[in-house]
Amino acid sequence: MRCDKKDLLLYAVTDRSWLGEESLYDQVEKALKGGATFIQLREKELDEKHFLEEARGIKGLCKKYRVPFVVNDNVEIALAADADGVHVGQSDMEAGDVRAKLGENKFIGVSAQTVEQALLAQEHGADYLGVGAVFPTGSKADADDVSYETLRAICDAVDIPVIAIGGISTDNVLELSGSGICGIAVISAIFAKEDIENAARELRKLVKEMVEV
Repeated sequence: MRCDKKDLLLYAVTDRSWLGEESLYDQVEKALKGGATFIQLREKELDEKHFLEEARGIKGLCKKYRVPFVVNDNVEIALAADADGVHVGQSDMEAGDVRAKLGENKFIGVSAQTVEQALLAQEHGADYLGVGAVFPTGSKADADDVSYETLRAICDAVDIPVIAIGGISTDNVLELSGSGICGIAVISAIFAKEDIENAARELRKLVKEMVEV
């Protein structure tokens, strides 16, 4: 199933670290109102029951806004919630195995740090790639740095859409101009902000400018 590049412009990855008094559902809705074009549910702490409840709720919300919804790492939850797909890292299940479980009509995103990893993921059925960390990030302690040159080389090497991830903010997003990416994935640049909707709106405007350069 081909990913539309336009859907990957502003890819928001959830994190419950900044919930405060709000629910994740409320925060995701604010991000969608601000112009997030793709939502990934990333849960490291929740038990399966609550993870599934969360996934079903946010799937319904994304459907309302006509935005694709994927689950990070957990293929079973993605299937049970009827998510649009799943995103897996290099240490998770290999893309070919994920495809066998998910079927042909779901998206598979794969994290990649090198041209070799990117080509292998494409060969095994990935629909898009998340490449990073392109800037230092506090969200993933184990994220390896990926240089601008490597990011560009990956974009040149594959036929599937590529998004950059890792430490991206309104301050540095334009530095990614000309790399070949079709969008960015962010966590704190949206969800750590006081005004989530406005943060998404500002970021989307800059990303659009960056990809059109």
